[in-house]
Amino acid sequence: MNNKPVFNIEEVNKIIRNRRSQFVAQFKENDPIEDSIIKELLENANWAPTHKLTQPWHYMVFSGEGLKKLADYQSNLYKERSEKTGVFKEAVYTKLKENPLKASHVIAIGMKRDLRANLPEMEEIAAVAMSVQNMYLTASARGLAAYWSTGAPTFWPEAKPFFRLGEEDMLMGFFFIAKPVSDGWPEGKRTPISDKVTWVKE
Repeated sequence: MNNKPVFNIEEVNKIIRNRRSQFVAQFKENDPIEDSIIKELLENANWAPTHKLTQPWHYMVFSGEGLKKLADYQSNLYKERSEKTGVFKEAVYTKLKENPLKASHVIAIGMKRDLRANLPEMEEIAAVAMSVQNMYLTASARGLAAYWSTGAPTFWPEAKPFFRLGEEDMLMGFFFIAKPVSDGWPEGKRTPISDKVTWVKE
């Protein structure tokens, strides 16, 4: 029995080449996306390439009152850290406190290490990045606004337990997603691929 799938390459090309980031300013607030669509994104994320099938991606989804929990946590943690460093920026605090509430869902992106697999960390990071790309493509195909943020508390080690990550794991940022406020779609900006490729044929 031949189970080889048949793909529409034109549609594949269109989705990949028209994937865009859209940020909080482009979000339609107070109009949440159905959880079933978020589950579709996550299911597609689960089919990313993964060496030795370690499947290192670990997602925590915040929605509804959960968005406020995330906003309160990261803004309060920023304030605590600022007391130690002596550097506090009101604009940063406000952004951490308010931006999650403007999204429909915020998905914390984690990389969980399986040390038994003895894989280079870079391979696991790459697997998670490809998993996020699957979410990105699905969001674009659905006409949704989304972006991957690596803002605070991405690089704060003390934040890992809140996101159910161990010391050896990595918090890789947050995937913000919402319905777009406009029917417009951002234009892409890329320099020619020929500038970034070297062919070796002999």
